[in-house]
Amino acid sequence: MAGAEQPLPAGAAAGRVAPGLARVWPPLLTLAALSVLSVLLALSIGSVHVPLSGLLALFGSSADPLYYALVIELRLPRALAAFGTGGLLAVAGALMQVLLRNPLADPYVLGLSGGAAVGALGAMLLGLGALVVSGSAFVGALLSTVLVFGLAHGTGSWTPTRLLLTGVVVAAGWGAVITFMLVIGPTERLPGMLYWLMGDLAYARSAWPSLTMLAVACIVLAPLGRSLNVLARGPLQAATLGVSVRPLEWTVFLAASLLTSVAVITAGTIGFVGLVVPHMLRLVFGADQRLILPASALAGGSLLVLADIGARTLMAPEQLPVGVITALLGVPTFLYLLYRSR
Repeated sequence: MAGAEQPLPAGAAAGRVAPGLARVWPPLLTLAALSVLSVLLALSIGSVHVPLSGLLALFGSSADPLYYALVIELRLPRALAAFGTGGLLAVAGALMQVLLRNPLADPYVLGLSGGAAVGALGAMLLGLGALVVSGSAFVGALLSTVLVFGLAHGTGSWTPTRLLLTGVVVAAGWGAVITFMLVIGPTERLPGMLYWLMGDLAYARSAWPSLTMLAVACIVLAPLGRSLNVLARGPLQAATLGVSVRPLEWTVFLAASLLTSVAVITAGTIGFVGLVVPHMLRLVFGADQRLILPASALAGGSLLVLADIGARTLMAPEQLPVGVITALLGVPTFLYLLYRSR
């Protein structure tokens, strides 16, 4: 039947999408080296330049007390928080793009970040603990996911146009709720809340939640790479080739919501990292999810670390929200992808 989905042979799908695992390691090692370099740059560049010799001396007994306080206590936690947040957003974006078979899918564009922000802000305004704030952000992101996909799907199948329109409407709704929360919130907390909503790493309390979640996500999702490769060709082909489509889709839903919520709790709503990074990686390395998912973690983390360097230095001593830098990179990329998808 014309237009119907036709199942591909397993060998053909693997041959065109999934290179051998031996080809996965060189790109990952290269990206890992770039990640280390980006973190070293974040530790070195700032209002006070720390040379490489000063960074190396921190691991010895002759460490300069000023360098130690500046690097270990201030810059290192912020750089690690940026790396973890960027990796989470990039992996969440890669998962959404596989699930929807749409390069325009992104936690920020589809309203997941807005839902997580509403949940987190609501818990903060009520004075609840950090654990409840984290759970509220996850519930908000999951609710936004269900709303967007449920409304976009309707009684038929979703299309890129319907999905984007639904995501924009849901994101606008979350924006209205956030504005209401800002109006009724305490006046003295308003500047900090606004910076957090724009994506700000200056007040990131700890990098370990985002880094731990990023490591767990990579470990858990690694065995699903081959199934995600098949799912990217459509649910009918995936079911024909023996993939349990519905459980896999729900796993991706939950994983993307959880990763987005942890990223929002760490640094606020940062847009377009999940859009730009997976797309660029597919252009360079192909569409094998066994490579794209861990590569997204490394490249997304590096991108946000470099963006945070720009946010700290472009208008020094004033600091920009890092979300401004990512938006300047992401908006042209989004428009270009939207133009290509006509």
